Amino acid sequence: MCSIDPRHLIGRVAALGAGLVAAPPPLAAVEAGSPRCVAARTRFFGADVVDQITGAVRTDRVVLSWVGCTTYAVAIGGAVLLLDAWVPSLTSSGYVPATVQDLADLRPEAIFIGHGHFDHAADAGPIAAATGATVYGTAEHCATVRAQVPGAWFPTVGLGDARTPIGRREDRTVGPVRLTAVRHLHSARTPTDPATASPRFFPRPELGPILRHPPSLSDLRRTVPRLFDPEGGVLLYQFRVPGFALTWHDSSGPLCEVAPQVLDVLADLPPTDVHIGAVQGYNQISNGLRDPRTYIEALSPTVFVPGHHDNWLPGLTASAATYDPPLTAELDRLSIPLRPQLRSLHDPQDYLAPHRLTFSL
Repeated sequence: MCSIDPRHLIGRVAALGAGLVAAPPPLAAVEAGSPRCVAARTRFFGADVVDQITGAVRTDRVVLSWVGCTTYAVAIGGAVLLLDAWVPSLTSSGYVPATVQDLADLRPEAIFIGHGHFDHAADAGPIAAATGATVYGTAEHCATVRAQVPGAWFPTVGLGDARTPIGRREDRTVGPVRLTAVRHLHSARTPTDPATASPRFFPRPELGPILRHPPSLSDLRRTVPRLFDPEGGVLLYQFRVPGFALTWHDSSGPLCEVAPQVLDVLADLPPTDVHIGAVQGYNQISNGLRDPRTYIEALSPTVFVPGHHDNWLPGLTASAATYDPPLTAELDRLSIPLRPQLRSLHDPQDYLAPHRLTFSL
């Protein structure tokens, strides 16, 4: 289902949501440059990056604003993009200080889906329907997102499908941004050679957010129907503008055992300045954080930002800070010349904190 198997908890949440899954009202459409768009972009990207009259974002800045799990709002090359599209709300409402309407108010030009599970794509359809944003993903991702809003129209771009060979790359241009998508793997509990494995790691679950931020009926209505959306294949993306390359993936699979050819494809990509990679997943139960490290080794980024590591599913997950010690130990296994700068984000204080990931070109 998700990167940390939530089946026993999902059963209880689905039962609570039974009979409460009527479609929520559609999101309000907001025009680019409207006061609501300007306000949303200012909140997500910073007042010094957003023109307070037109809402345009600066072309000499790259800004990423974390929305929880693996969803990020991005200003790059003057374009506004969403990487994944889900505001965590299955077991707690308001833990992330954003709403689906807030993401629509950003007026993103495109939404990029890493894979189709609910914790990555559950809100993509309503946002695309309200904004006309183009949805990029596999053919299966696009079909799943369309099914979220029957009758709505928005453009989609299929980057292969679930049968596309693992390791295949596809290059595109999206406005001012050069894009490469690479088929890779979802996290998995794959048997690992003890000689290459890292210490197993599973954080102690933290239930506090459920008590402080119980799920609302409207959030259950929106999320419960998406619980069993299919994976539909997994994509890694690299986004490039002159002077900067961002690589992002919302799951980290066991490439060494299953698809070592992907590592060669990643090593052949243009140099990565900032790498956002998922570190939470099934793998940590079998080989710790070794698999995320293999992506880092192949990409050789200057800065590494862990993702998919926050308390997005209280009861099974824990706060991002619990990942700092094992992740630091994992990076210490790299030789110093290959060791990236670690830029950890902690929940909930680093949600919608653009100053944490702002880069000048």
